[in-house]
Amino acid sequence: MLPPALLLALVSGQAVAQTSPQVALSGVSGQKALLVIDGAAPRFLAAGQTHQGVKLLSVEGDSATVDIQGQHHVLQVGAAPVSVGKSHTGGGGQRIVLTADPSGHFVPDGQINGKAVKFLVDTGATTVALGAAEARRINLKYDQGRRIQMSTANGLSTGYLIRLESVRVGDVVAYDVEAVVSPQPMPFVLLGNSFLNRFQMQKNNDQLTLEKRF
Repeated sequence: MLPPALLLALVSGQAVAQTSPQVALSGVSGQKALLVIDGAAPRFLAAGQTHQGVKLLSVEGDSATVDIQGQHHVLQVGAAPVSVGKSHTGGGGQRIVLTADPSGHFVPDGQINGKAVKFLVDTGATTVALGAAEARRINLKYDQGRRIQMSTANGLSTGYLIRLESVRVGDVVAYDVEAVVSPQPMPFVLLGNSFLNRFQMQKNNDQLTLEKRF
């Protein structure tokens, strides 16, 4: 059984999106560019460096030239993100549309670091949260994370605070997502606010729409 606190505001469905990355230039510092890729935390790259399939070619003033999937693009500080790939109506790689199950819960299939998992959307959870058995199944080295004290039904226990390389729902991906691994067995991976906060959320009857903020 999950602790009542982890079952707060449980909110299964399908995603509508595409796999092409979105890249924005957040700032420059000398010959380094501060890039935001698929809504993840900004990251400085120097010319010649590659991150998440995006290679920085050069920096000039408040612009940067990058190579994305073999195509060259010039990014401007503050401009709209560049999206690469086939055009796609109804999302363009940024929107997830979930439909509630008969119990009113949203339980989408997804992936953590490329490994298949079953999520349970939980707006009351601070982070993505999963049990230690599930973490071992998908080969997470959680014991290398930061130890934290967790309150469970059996009293205090030791959990681990870690960073997930990627969290995917359908074809929408977020990178570098904070997560907690609990020693207590959990039937689902809670999709908490370390993922959800990157989206604008709108609930309409039995449908939940998540739209990437940037």
